[in-house]
Amino acid sequence: MKKLSKILCLLLVMSSMITGCSSSSKSGTLKVGVRDDIVGLGYLNPTTGEYYGLEIDLARKLADDLGYANVEFVTATPENRKEMLLNGEADCLIATYSIEESRLKNFDFSPAYYTDYTSIMVEKSSLIEHIDDLVGKTTGVLAGANTAPKLSGKMIELGLITAEDVKGSALEYGDTYEALSEALEDGTVDAVCMDGGVARAYMKDDRVILEDVVGTESYGVATQKDSELSQKVAASIQKMLDNGTIDALIDKWD
Repeated sequence: MKKLSKILCLLLVMSSMITGCSSSSKSGTLKVGVRDDIVGLGYLNPTTGEYYGLEIDLARKLADDLGYANVEFVTATPENRKEMLLNGEADCLIATYSIEESRLKNFDFSPAYYTDYTSIMVEKSSLIEHIDDLVGKTTGVLAGANTAPKLSGKMIELGLITAEDVKGSALEYGDTYEALSEALEDGTVDAVCMDGGVARAYMKDDRVILEDVVGTESYGVATQKDSELSQKVAASIQKMLDNGTIDALIDKWD
């Protein structure tokens, strides 16, 4: 019995040593550019000073899987996120950054972890029911985002406007989603066009999201072009897609 006890103690010590080594093997900090204004995806609570959302949880899991001891969040906006990554202010972006051909020239992207749809939101009192009704109206879009060309392209595709004559739709650019929401409420704009996840965060009882889909947005983790981190990030995201980790995060925040 004493011999068995000694063996058990030895096993416990070895287990503790292995756990300790595993924990201490993690080092460094992964700096991640994230949004701070999209509830459910990336949001900075002004009261607690903490970030919350699907992309925040994903960043933490990514950092842990890559062997980093810590993760540091840096607020990224549509206006500054490109320069932030190019200048090395962030190691990667997990900031509702859609995988676009034009962006692949400057950055590498992981497989898409989330797919959203560019949507149009209006006040019910506006009587706007379809994208056709935007002709002659003013639509709010976020400055620095790719929403404006997608909306114009969709309207051209539908024959509502032409590439040469854009009289059918005027665009009003807002600096933040909150500013766009306020513009919609006070009537400065007749509609706002934004990603569906963002639109849902600003929904109210007197608003509606139109059935018309302007375009599809596939979000990926962006890293510097041909960087050592790119392949590691891509492999980690793919693993989390395969094992259901990302599906679980989407279910948590949906």
